[in-house]
Amino acid sequence: MQRRRVLSSLGAWLGTTTLSGWNADALAQADNRIVLGQSAPFSGPAEQLGVQYHLGAKLYFDDLNAKGGVNGRQIEIRRLDDGYEPERCAANTRQLIADGVFALFGYVGTATGLAALPLATEAKVPFFAPLSGAQGLREPFNRYVIHVRASYFDETAAIVRQTASTGIRKIAVFHQNDAYGKSGLEGVVRALKERELAPVATATVERNSTDVGQAVTDILAARPEAIVQIGAYKACASFIRVARQKGYSGTFYNVSFVGTQALLEELGAQAKGVVVSQVMPFPYAAATNLSREYIALHKDQQGIAPNYSGMEGFVAAKVFVEALRRAGRTPNREAFIAAVESMKGVDLGGFPVDFGPDRHMGSHFVEMTLLTADGKVRR
Repeated sequence: MQRRRVLSSLGAWLGTTTLSGWNADALAQADNRIVLGQSAPFSGPAEQLGVQYHLGAKLYFDDLNAKGGVNGRQIEIRRLDDGYEPERCAANTRQLIADGVFALFGYVGTATGLAALPLATEAKVPFFAPLSGAQGLREPFNRYVIHVRASYFDETAAIVRQTASTGIRKIAVFHQNDAYGKSGLEGVVRALKERELAPVATATVERNSTDVGQAVTDILAARPEAIVQIGAYKACASFIRVARQKGYSGTFYNVSFVGTQALLEELGAQAKGVVVSQVMPFPYAAATNLSREYIALHKDQQGIAPNYSGMEGFVAAKVFVEALRRAGRTPNREAFIAAVESMKGVDLGGFPVDFGPDRHMGSHFVEMTLLTADGKVRR
């Protein structure tokens, strides 16, 4: 029910924003607005990742636009649905670049991001704040790629530190069978190797699939004390449900990309005890000035509740606007990138970001959260 309300609210809030096609000449020639292009899953098994990120960014941009914009310009996001599929994402990216967007913003996923990356680089269009922590989008350094969040290596290192602190040594990894899952798996392997350990088992699920039966069988056969999951919310929820049905009582750890709120809703009471690493400030209470600002802007948005994916979009929008302000009244893409690089030690209200000419990953922040049976997230 909550997801249906959110999607209904999304349609109403986005108004006439379309998922395909607009006047390219008008977009290229407009001098009173900055238009961003976003390709993300707005349908399919990963839709809530795209929906919530977009809502969070639009929350910030809409408030800014109501106050006059930045340097006299309004900011728009034009969105295209890729269903979390790389081929569709690449086609969307070609369209957005051809239509003259200022930057590509808030892409969701590793495989999709990797499909878009060479197109953005060739066109010299900023690829800003993808919702992915994969090393393939960070290495080698690329002037046109700007990350706001921590990496999956940061997250998996934090997860392994926590398991080690509780004496857990037998860890298995369930991961999506693509660049995202492999990046997360590599992070776990690296972190375990530092402790002279290795995963006791690994198993995979295909992107946009919930066919997890064999993966559960293979992993449980190794009797792990904990299972690290590198997937999206539907597949990870399916794995947890089946494993619990088979009597598994160990701890599940997820990286932030899973979609915390969506995972909670999928699992219901079975969410109890699931751990999720987070790379954004806590969005459910005014723990920081940034969280307070985010929550306050939700008060008039009926049916749209604060969550981590939305917070990530909100933070990305805030960082983008700060760089745009620094780029001046007549910004171009190169000036914008230089402005990002000038943002050294900028505090967004309890969430610092730190960029530089050779440092386009603004944050290494990671903290652990615990899901509860009554649908809450605890720090």
